[in-house]
Amino acid sequence: MSMPALELRGLKKRFGALAVTQDVHLALAEGARHALIGPNGAGKSTLVNQITGVLQPDAGQVIVAGEDVSRLSPEQRVKRGLARTFQINSLFLPLTVAENVALALAARAGLDARIGAPLATRRTLVDEAAERLHALGLLSMAARPVRELAYGQRRQVEIALALALDPKVLLLDEPVAGVPQAEGRALFDLLERLPERVAVLVIEHDMALVFRFARRITVLVEGAVLLEGSVDQIRSDPRVRDVYLGKRHHG
Repeated sequence: MSMPALELRGLKKRFGALAVTQDVHLALAEGARHALIGPNGAGKSTLVNQITGVLQPDAGQVIVAGEDVSRLSPEQRVKRGLARTFQINSLFLPLTVAENVALALAARAGLDARIGAPLATRRTLVDEAAERLHALGLLSMAARPVRELAYGQRRQVEIALALALDPKVLLLDEPVAGVPQAEGRALFDLLERLPERVAVLVIEHDMALVFRFARRITVLVEGAVLLEGSVDQIRSDPRVRDVYLGKRHHG
């Protein structure tokens, strides 16, 4: 069995007396489609911030493709293959979609993508950006300024930017939050076109998306893993229903 694309080993985090992450173990194989779910206050955001390096765990390790990245900065983790989309948009609004993706490609390659950069370099990057947008079914918006796009379309571009970094692991942070239903369908379609080699961890409240996209699901409650299983196992487990109906979990 090949090494996991992402592995969490015994992550723990406290804020004073409050244990917000309690001995969390998780492993994503290459190409995984994995969802992290749980009620509000379950500790999902805190866990994701430890994976990406925004927060340091008190104990435990974050492993990306066999390398311990637990002490690396968020920027260094990106270079090791860990990319994240944010709920807050981080796009250059006046630039076109293709130019935004080209800038991400330039950053990944360490190239100079400024206005004064050699034209050939910029043209090559824009050509590659167009190819990537085509592969994701987004070529029709390549020449449009981001500021003209609907919110759901901007979320699609954000995912394209993260993929331009050629990650081993892609963290999708509530990709359909605030997206109208009609635009959400297009976002679902994009998620199904993600490269098979990339392991994807989606943090999401929308259970329709979770059940459609994920192959395995981890349920987090009060900072601890309640259970992990296939979609059918999670869907049918009474403990999951109890958690989402607000009954206190015992045991």
